[in-house]
Amino acid sequence: MDPRLDLQARWMSVGSADIHDGNGCHNAGRQAALGAITGGDVRLLIVFCANTPDPAAVLAGIAEVAAGVPLIGCSSIAAIDSSGPRWNGVVVTALGGPGLSAATGVGRDAAAGLSAAGAAAAAGATELAEHGHRVLVLLADGQVLNHERILAGAYGVVGASMPYVGGAASPDAAFGGTYELFGTEVLTGGVVGAAIQSDGPFGEAVGHGWQKIGEPMIVTHSAGGDIYTLDEKPARVAYLDRLGAPEAAYTDPGAFMDFARTRPIGIRRRGGLEIRDVGSDRFVKEGWLRSIGEVPEGGVIWLMEGDAESGLDAAGNACEKAATAVGQPRPLGLLAFDCVSRQRLLGEERTRTSVGYMRERSGGAPVAGFYTWGEFARLRGINGYHNQTLVVLAVG
Repeated sequence: MDPRLDLQARWMSVGSADIHDGNGCHNAGRQAALGAITGGDVRLLIVFCANTPDPAAVLAGIAEVAAGVPLIGCSSIAAIDSSGPRWNGVVVTALGGPGLSAATGVGRDAAAGLSAAGAAAAAGATELAEHGHRVLVLLADGQVLNHERILAGAYGVVGASMPYVGGAASPDAAFGGTYELFGTEVLTGGVVGAAIQSDGPFGEAVGHGWQKIGEPMIVTHSAGGDIYTLDEKPARVAYLDRLGAPEAAYTDPGAFMDFARTRPIGIRRRGGLEIRDVGSDRFVKEGWLRSIGEVPEGGVIWLMEGDAESGLDAAGNACEKAATAVGQPRPLGLLAFDCVSRQRLLGEERTRTSVGYMRERSGGAPVAGFYTWGEFARLRGINGYHNQTLVVLAVG
C-alpha cells in the first residue's frame, strides 16, 4: 500500500536527483527529499552523495522540505538507488510513521579518539526505549584508519542486544575527499550514527561471493593489520605460493596488487568469515602483507577467490536472506552498504545488474545505499568489520 494512503503505517521511501549545470546541489537535495518523503510523521533521513561539490547546499535544500528531521549521511564514489549506481547526485532515504522512532549521534575528529567517536555516534541508542526491534546504522570516515576501534566504542554503548550495520565513506570526487553529514552539518574525519526502533522487524545479512581456496593457514606472526608470517613462512611468499601466482607478482608491486585485488583473505570468526583486503606496503624490503583491518596472531585464515557470477549471486542471496528475516511479503525497503572492490570484481554492467538482483530477491522493495571503503555488520560477536562485502538491512 502507498504510505500516502495509510498515515498509520510505518514507511520507507527513496528519492534521488542528479546534479548538473541546470540543477545545482541545493535543488538536487530538495528534489531528492521531495521524492523520498511519501508519508507522514518523518522520523529519519539518510543521505548519500556522489560527485557533489557542495554538500552543505544539498543539506540546505533538504531542510527546505524537512526542517528539523534527524539526518545522517556521507560521501561516496557512487550512491545507490533502485535504478542502480548513481555516479552523480543525491539519494535520500526517509523513514517514518507511528511505531518507528530514531535518535542520532555524532563523533567528531575520530582519529583523536577512535573508541570515543564510535561511542558518541552510537549515543542515540540510549534515548530509545528498549522494547521493540532496534538497529544502529553507523557511517564512518573511510580516510580514518582502524574502524574496528570505532566499532568497539559503539559496541560499548549498545552491547550485544542491538545489531549494527553501515560502512565507511568513500571519497566524493567533486568535493575532493570524504565527508559525513549530521543534521545541517558537513564534517570530515567523523562518525555519525542513527539508532532506529520499530514495531516492525529488521533483517540483516552479509554476502560477498568469495570462496575458500584449499586448506586454512595459521597467522603465525602479525600485529594489527600487518601480517608477517603465515604457517611460519614470509607472508607474501606463502600467500603467492598457495595461489600459484605469476612470477611478476613476486617482484613487481603493480602486478602484485592486480593479482591480490580479487584474492582477499577470510578470517574465521564465531559468526562466519570476515573478508579482508590484502596489500604489501613493505614490498621491496620485507615480505609482509597488510590489511586495513586487524588480522589476529594465532588466528586461522583462508585465501579466497571469486568471479562476477559469484558476486552477483551473493548480492541476491544476501537481500533474500534479509528480506525473509522480516517475515513479510516484502520489506518496506533495503539499505545496502557495498564495497567499492566488489565493483572491480563485477564490472560496470554487472554492478548495475547487482542492484536489480537486490530488488528482485526482496520482492521489489526500494533500495538505497552507497559504495564503501569498509563495511560494518555486527550480528554476533563484538567486531563486525568487513572488506569486499555487501551488508544489507531490510526494514519491515
